[in-house]
Amino acid sequence: MKKFLFFLFISTQIFAQTKQITIDDIWNGTFRPDYLYGLKALPQSDKYSKIDVNREKHAYELNIYDYATQQKIQTAFSTEKYPFVGYFEYQFSPDEKKIIIGSDIKPIYRHSRKGIYYVYDRALKKLTRIDEKDIQEPSFSPDAKQVAFVKDNNLFIKNLQNNQTTQISFDGQKNKIINGIPDWVYEEEFGYSKAYEWSKDGKKLAYVKFDESEVPEFSMIRYGEDLYPKVETFKYPKAGEKNSKVSLHYYDLQTGKTKQIDLGDYEYIPRIQWPNNDCLTAITLNRLQNHIKLYKYNTKFNKGSFVIDRKSDTYIDLEAIDNLTFLPDGSFIWSNETSGFNHFYLYNRKGDLIRQITRGNWEITGFYGYDENLDRIFYQSTENGSINRSIYSIDLKGKHKKLLSPATGTSNAEFSANHKYFINTYSSVTTPYTFTVNLGENGKVIKTIIDNKDLLKKLNDYQLPKKEFTQLLSATGEKLNAYVIKPVNFDSSKKYPVLIYQYSGPNVQTVRNAWNSSNDYFHFLLAQQGYFVLSVDPHGTGGRGAKFKKSTYKQLGKLELEDIATVAQNLCASDYIDTNRIGIWGWSFGGYMSSSAILKKGNLFKMAIAVAPVTNWRFYDTVYTERYMQTPQENPSGYDDNSPLFFTQGLKGSFLLVHGSADDNVHLQNSMRLAKKLQENDQPFDEMIYTDKNHSIYGGKTRNHLYKKMLKYIKERL
Repeated sequence: MKKFLFFLFISTQIFAQTKQITIDDIWNGTFRPDYLYGLKALPQSDKYSKIDVNREKHAYELNIYDYATQQKIQTAFSTEKYPFVGYFEYQFSPDEKKIIIGSDIKPIYRHSRKGIYYVYDRALKKLTRIDEKDIQEPSFSPDAKQVAFVKDNNLFIKNLQNNQTTQISFDGQKNKIINGIPDWVYEEEFGYSKAYEWSKDGKKLAYVKFDESEVPEFSMIRYGEDLYPKVETFKYPKAGEKNSKVSLHYYDLQTGKTKQIDLGDYEYIPRIQWPNNDCLTAITLNRLQNHIKLYKYNTKFNKGSFVIDRKSDTYIDLEAIDNLTFLPDGSFIWSNETSGFNHFYLYNRKGDLIRQITRGNWEITGFYGYDENLDRIFYQSTENGSINRSIYSIDLKGKHKKLLSPATGTSNAEFSANHKYFINTYSSVTTPYTFTVNLGENGKVIKTIIDNKDLLKKLNDYQLPKKEFTQLLSATGEKLNAYVIKPVNFDSSKKYPVLIYQYSGPNVQTVRNAWNSSNDYFHFLLAQQGYFVLSVDPHGTGGRGAKFKKSTYKQLGKLELEDIATVAQNLCASDYIDTNRIGIWGWSFGGYMSSSAILKKGNLFKMAIAVAPVTNWRFYDTVYTERYMQTPQENPSGYDDNSPLFFTQGLKGSFLLVHGSADDNVHLQNSMRLAKKLQENDQPFDEMIYTDKNHSIYGGKTRNHLYKKMLKYIKERL
């Protein structure tokens, strides 16, 4: 009997370890790790908050937890007594006594949304609606006595003590004037959805006005379920076209007057900030984004001056716009790439350099703040290798650096308000997301919250291949970061088809030492079915300094394609590669690259899948495109020499073109124009349009359909 049971055990193990991944597994949550969602540090304590589901009460709860013990202290708000539909948004007041609660939230673009918002008084347990209409971006004043918000493109302030609302701007109008929230291109490329800021004492409100009257309009058709489709029209400045005219204003709550601030010559105002009660700062950029200025304006004396005026031979990236922190004496910390890598610098109040704080051939990739009491800057960097991310602290003199996350891989932190604790989200290619409570002083782990060991056990039932990191030679002889996934039961005496996955866009990396994405499981599935999968980060991608990143300036797609083609050519020298079966795929910028590869390097690539590709940078927005390419008027050859539209006669292999019809980011126009060119040249290709889906092509069973389509195409054509 014992021998029989032992035999059954062994058989079960053998069977379990050969379980195959399916597309449904990838998108139905089979491999989804446990995750700590929605965590926010409270502004005044060693506590944090997050939303939990109370299944017994059929309610969502906003709970407060202690960083050190991880014990729930109290429920700050619950939907049990309120007719909210589903999940809600929230924001604590600076004194933690009130909460802004948002429900019935409707997304607009990538970051923006509107909905019904309330103020919840925790002491009175009273919920008060801010406005009868849907509003955007409500925020507390520093004393929590007032709330500012945007409605119908105008700014308002509601006094929570007398319940009166004051309108600040009056000229807001759809597709013409916007006050206090950004236009489409600012939201997408400068990464924010609120364009106003309270002064430190709450007596003034600064905001950016966007006059988009002269910005060309773009229209999309929403097919929906009605008899007639609807046309959605919005302002979208394509490369070389007119941007919104932006201006900086501030409203004085005591006088009720608004003043516009003269910032001199500029094109963009990507950031504003109040260092103190009377000082308002603005960062400006010129159209080509190679000239940055920091302007300080004293609202008490009505006097302003430029404290930083810096130029670049190429462009100034977003990392040099963020990470600006002012100290009580008026000096400030800011990062830039003047050393060739993004590092912190300390300046006096006049903008004179005091010292470089961090240094080395590595990049600052995240900033968690400066703690004056501890004299510590907390940050994330690539100091442990360009494919890794680690957390450090250092003092203002650039001394006494401490590594706070020693494990090799990717770490990201959520610090308590006083930096005494942080929750570290860590993962690597072999370790799923692990959440730990750490001491801010030295990084010591004091408690593990989530370790995802159950997920690892589940994955033991699958015959998963390994993702192996390596470096491959570029077109110019430099080493490129890459990973390979060999077919299961790899045999070097056999020949295998190859699929190259890449993104290749500026300052982005697909080769990262982090836990599996959905695409990774798709690639594992392919490896289970006998495919050799490879990903590479060519010139222009991130983590390796300014020279490597900016080497593609004015010629997006050129050097990147040469790098990928070189990798493919070198693969052909391997005995185990079937040189007649090399394919490539990518999404967005990656779709642009896979389109270019199949059309310009048809002798190498036999199949390509392009999802939501840019097909000519003339079709994409001003801020992103001109940062890397200048305008089409200044650099026409850079746009056209690297556009797939002009190389459709080079198609020799199989090409699948995929797009969402409601993509507000990379418009369907890109794929339709490429399809037209292919048809004009009598070139056979395949196309799949996802009705009313945006750039993510997501929702319902859409991803299942897309990835099943890609899998079938790869198996048939490669």
